[in-house]
Amino acid sequence: MDLLWALLTLPYAPVRGLTAVVGVVAREAEARQRNPVNIRRELEALDAAAAAGELSAEERDRAEQRVLDRLTGGGGQAGERPRPRRQGPTRQEGVRHDRRRPRPAT
Repeated sequence: MDLLWALLTLPYAPVRGLTAVVGVVAREAEARQRNPVNIRRELEALDAAAAAGELSAEERDRAEQRVLDRLTGGGGQAGERPRPRRQGPTRQEGVRHDRRRPRPAT
């Protein structure tokens, strides 16, 4: 059966391969973006640009905040309200938490 399935889905092999490659590239890009060494280099470049007068203090602060948000996973824009965390039902001791029908009381 596996051989038949492999033959039937063979035309989709390039799509599966491309999906795998895109996943690897995305993981590597994220790892480089969150690398503390690269973050430090960017912060040093911002300090050098501010010292040279290429950036105002406000521009430097905004850029620095964006870089630090990337490091801490903040990701939100300035002035944006954070989305509330959705909380599901809490588990209680002695209560069944599955989707089966409850047993009739005897």
